[in-house]
Amino acid sequence: MKSNPDIVCFGEILWDIFPNKKVIGGAPLNVALRLHGQGHAVGIISRLGDDDNGKKVLEYLKRESFPIEGIQIDDGLQTGEVLVSLNDQGSATYSITQPVAWDAIEYNSVTEELVKNAKVFLFGSLACRNNTSRESLFKLIDTSNFSVFDVNLRPPFYSEELLILLLEKSNFVKVNDEELEEIANMFQCPMVGLEEKASWLMHKMNLSGICVTKGEKGAFLFLENEFCEHKGVKVSVEDTVGAGDSFLATLVGEIFINKTHPSVALERACAVGALVASKAGANCKLSESEVQSLIRTSKS
Repeated sequence: MKSNPDIVCFGEILWDIFPNKKVIGGAPLNVALRLHGQGHAVGIISRLGDDDNGKKVLEYLKRESFPIEGIQIDDGLQTGEVLVSLNDQGSATYSITQPVAWDAIEYNSVTEELVKNAKVFLFGSLACRNNTSRESLFKLIDTSNFSVFDVNLRPPFYSEELLILLLEKSNFVKVNDEELEEIANMFQCPMVGLEEKASWLMHKMNLSGICVTKGEKGAFLFLENEFCEHKGVKVSVEDTVGAGDSFLATLVGEIFINKTHPSVALERACAVGALVASKAGANCKLSESEVQSLIRTSKS
């Protein structure tokens, strides 16, 4: 069955291997699954190995009624894995295996059609670590109607040259505070404060918007002529894996599909991100009543 997604995500689908379990992940898939759970028409372009891990991903997505026509199968490379370590605060560090199937995403008529027909095309920098996926991504960005770049830096899988190219081709960028500092230093940005650096980068790269996340301290957003910020939502953190992905999914879905006012969208995104951090796993189930309850709590 063909779907006509409003939002298409591009990049890695993989298994996050924790000391005691393994779960399906990858930032683009986490974003896509959260959007899907929020009722949006969404698709993903990725590649899996023809192995048990790949088959289990497909079984999971079919159970979730998630469309899989953009997912390719590789008969040579294995499905991606990432070894995840959590510190005492629940913050994650990652060891990412390579080469794997998502390093070899091919550009074809299916992927081109998905992106051309979507309102939003969303991608990160990690999928660019291999030439095949990188070239496919750049071709797809050129056919997209609106490109969202989730910076999501994972050393050593990026370069200055790559970041500049992706920023130049993007319409909207989501970045965390540390990544913004790194990019600002790279450009020798003369500004001092985070907001000033974000505004400077937005104008230098001719972006229509930029969102900067600051962990538990919330986030701020420049969108065309609007500025809004949110102080964040306090929760007891279980693990932070996927919290930023759920934040981004909510923000993109609300602003660019539902046409919600940016300040309301940012408030909701902060609540959803915090709620995910308070639970185990990137793709934990959330109820609307939980989200609304947390929004009310954050206002009191």
